[in-house]
Amino acid sequence: MLAKPHAVELGDLSDTELLGFMKDVQVAARALKEVTGAVKINYEIHGNTVPHLHMHLFPRSTDDPFPGKPIDYNRIDPPVYREGEFEAFTAAMRAWFSQWETSG
Repeated sequence: MLAKPHAVELGDLSDTELLGFMKDVQVAARALKEVTGAVKINYEIHGNTVPHLHMHLFPRSTDDPFPGKPIDYNRIDPPVYREGEFEAFTAAMRAWFSQWETSG
């Protein structure tokens, strides 16, 4: 999730901008949880590499490769997605947001 106004830290946002950013995060997390069937969403803000406020959302499941501990970003094997899964995931996310926009 990328903040619309330029900011490096949450504290750089006005109250209105912060509320908008967190509302967007809430909606994205709801979509991610429904689409993936996650039992938990992890939220991370770093900014060490890109000095613009952004938040990473990670769906977690009881059978993910890192149960009960943080995700190891250096682990690349096995791949996160099997063949065709990423395309199916992005299509499902787009469908969720399309439905949300018409009902919202």
